[in-house]
Parts: sequence; structure tokens; C-alpha cells
Amino acid sequence: MSETPVTHSRMRIYLGEDKRHGERPLYQAIVRKAHHMGLAGLTVFRGSHGFGHSTRLHTADVLFSEDLPLVIELVDRAAAIEALGRLLAEVEGIGLITVDPVQVFLAQGGTPTALD
Repeated sequence: MSETPVTHSRMRIYLGEDKRHGERPLYQAIVRKAHHMGLAGLTVFRGSHGFGHSTRLHTADVLFSEDLPLVIELVDRAAAIEALGRLLAEVEGIGLITVDPVQVFLAQGGTPTALD
């Protein structure tokens, strides 16, 4: 663990599960692009409820809902996040992208004895 936190950037990309980029789901295309660019890692979160600027409610309560909200979250160096952001600015189907500074204390896993 680092004694001094390092400042990186966190990007959150909000989109609907049904959005597409060519033949594949948009979120999968974003994951592949981030991986190809060598970003440190990301996680895709699937929401059970949500709405955006259209105010249309998207919910898992409806049987076979095909447009649940997704959030893709990435943490990396500011330059890497900015490079991905410039590419995504041209992509249709993304509802919102946010970027904020984060303090990273641990980047690769802790020591099992740290909690003993």
C-alpha cells in the first residue's frame, strides 16, 4: 500500500444496455477499446432502475427489459482517461460521461496480514 495517495482520474460512462456500435453492444465496444488502449482496468455496472434526459424510466421490474442502465467506471492516469474521452466524444448513444480526480491508495492488492 502506498503511504501517500496518488491522484488519478475516474471516468464514468452512462449509457443504456440496448445501445449498439455496429454489430456489437456499445458497452462491449468501449470495454474493448479501453483494453486495447492499455487502460489500467474498468468495471461495468448494470443498474436495476434509471432514467436520463428523456425521463423515460428503465427498470428491471418489467419482464425482459432490454434497456437497463449501465455505468462503465475506469480509473487511470489523467492523460489516459483524457485520451479515451476524446475518442468517446464522437460516439453516439452515450448518455453522460463524467471525470473526477480520485486518490488511489492501493493499486494492485493488499497483503493478507494487513488486517491481522
